[in-house]
Amino acid sequence: MANLDEIAQHMVHGESSPDSDKPAAKTEDKKDRFKHLGWLGVVLALVLGKLKFVFMGLKLMKFSSIITMLVSIWAYSTIFGWPFSVGFVLLIVIHELGHGVVMRMLGIPAGAPIFIPFMGAVIAMKKRPRNAYEEALVAFGGPVIGSAAAGVCLLFAFAFDSMLWRSLAFSGFMINLFNLLPISPLDGGRIVGAFSRKMWFVGFAIGVPFFLWSKSPLLFLILLVGVLGLMGRRNEPPGYFDIPPATKRTIAWAYFLLAGILGAATALTHIPTESL
Repeated sequence: MANLDEIAQHMVHGESSPDSDKPAAKTEDKKDRFKHLGWLGVVLALVLGKLKFVFMGLKLMKFSSIITMLVSIWAYSTIFGWPFSVGFVLLIVIHELGHGVVMRMLGIPAGAPIFIPFMGAVIAMKKRPRNAYEEALVAFGGPVIGSAAAGVCLLFAFAFDSMLWRSLAFSGFMINLFNLLPISPLDGGRIVGAFSRKMWFVGFAIGVPFFLWSKSPLLFLILLVGVLGLMGRRNEPPGYFDIPPATKRTIAWAYFLLAGILGAATALTHIPTESL
């Protein structure tokens, strides 16, 4: 478990320190204040305990981010209506800010998120990670935070018996699961490179038949960029993929566990597209 702890430290706290127990104690105090609220209190405690990371992420938002975000909301609203579209784009915002927060924790300058209607969003790394391990941590940031946001939507769906919140939960789980496909530039492609570059070919073995069935222009573009990316991977610095075997196993377990959870959550909350 040492390597799992290491990943958690990087993604949540940065480097560990002798004083790391003090913030933990404060967090426990906050949780105690909300115990009488039951599960809603747990959610509130977690949210309030992580507000500093929310503010860190919001600092990445620039004027261009807000404009492209509003354009995306408008574009989705022409099909799904305003309430769903606002929630859906905010789920994408949280996913991208998850990447940005981890970048900042690792000392990697992050660009402002740019939103592209019906294609999602991108956030640029202005400096390359030092190795495939850091790249995997950055890639994990989006799906982990994004899945947590989708989980909150599911809690609200149960609490208010709301089809809107359930549809947002389903959409959030689905887009984060899709992003775990082991094809670069998707998050999954960046994660699997840390423990097995052969998984990239597994991604194409899954993606190509799915494209032939779905005829999705977005998936075609992803596959095309993925092929070009494979060619560029041959020029990585020496030692870029040299990661201790135990760390590789931890990353692999975390990847498959997250994919499994998202797969189950997507299936359990499934809503036909015409019902959204």
